Amino acid sequence: MNIRRLIPTTAVAGVSVLGLLALSACSTSDGAGRDNGKLKVTASFYPMQFLAEQIGGDHVEVSNLTKPGVEPHDLELSPRQTGALGESGAIVYLKGLQPAVDEAIKQSGVKNIADAAAMTSMEEHGSEVDGHHHTTGDNHSHSGSEAEAGDDPHIWLDPVKYAEVAKGVNKTLAKADPGHRADYQKNTDTLVKKLDGLNTAFENGLKNRTSDTFITTHAAFGYLAERYGLTEEAISGLDPESEPSANRIKALHTLADKHHVSTVFFETLANPATAKSLAGDLHLKTDVLDPLEGITDKTRGRDYFEVMQSNLAALQKALGSK
Repeated sequence: MNIRRLIPTTAVAGVSVLGLLALSACSTSDGAGRDNGKLKVTASFYPMQFLAEQIGGDHVEVSNLTKPGVEPHDLELSPRQTGALGESGAIVYLKGLQPAVDEAIKQSGVKNIADAAAMTSMEEHGSEVDGHHHTTGDNHSHSGSEAEAGDDPHIWLDPVKYAEVAKGVNKTLAKADPGHRADYQKNTDTLVKKLDGLNTAFENGLKNRTSDTFITTHAAFGYLAERYGLTEEAISGLDPESEPSANRIKALHTLADKHHVSTVFFETLANPATAKSLAGDLHLKTDVLDPLEGITDKTRGRDYFEVMQSNLAALQKALGSK
């Protein structure tokens, strides 16, 4: 007897569809934290995404919680994003920068988590004292494990600290995916070498300058200033959306003249109105100094290294480097 003749055609079709769905599911997912054989890595924002992609190479599938053009400090996660976070094989983030992300990671249950704040020393920058938000080389530092709430999170703008974080991310990816440990190490070595080269470019490029002081929208460049012996004067503090006090604006007028400041820097993701207004009052130039919190069509460069080179060129011009 032909059994197929006793089964309705629609039922046979249904079984076939279910079989295809099952095969499809098997081919796209290899268990928790994997997709098409690749380690699923979730990054909190662009600098963490860049590290994960550079170190992970072809062995990882990286998603970014912060979409291009979104100011990362103010990120709010959707329920879907929060739920998807728990499916990650590894997470790369920077504790203290995005409160919503910090809370979601606590609840995610993911075992392999790279916290950039625990991989290098953290320092306090950008607090206002007598009208000043400044960074020079005399800031007190804290180890990553003892980082305080007031610590400056912008460690990726110092190539040396960023290299330290890269080494930590390498360890996390290797733990999550030990089969590709050697490739992760090789990619990390390549990345660290490029970051060493970037550090040398900043050291050499900022020699023989006529001024040490630059003005920025918010205090994002404290680590960079400290690394290369500069002084950052920020209009607002660590929060790019905070409004400067009247004392702060008055102080900026004084120091701009005293330290021969030529340029007021603004950035691509934050409102430039205050910076441009200050520059107009002081008859100074304006230019972009990008804190590299995200890459957009307006960004001067397609990746971390290109944007940092653009930042170096802008600083050289503003500080009179020869």
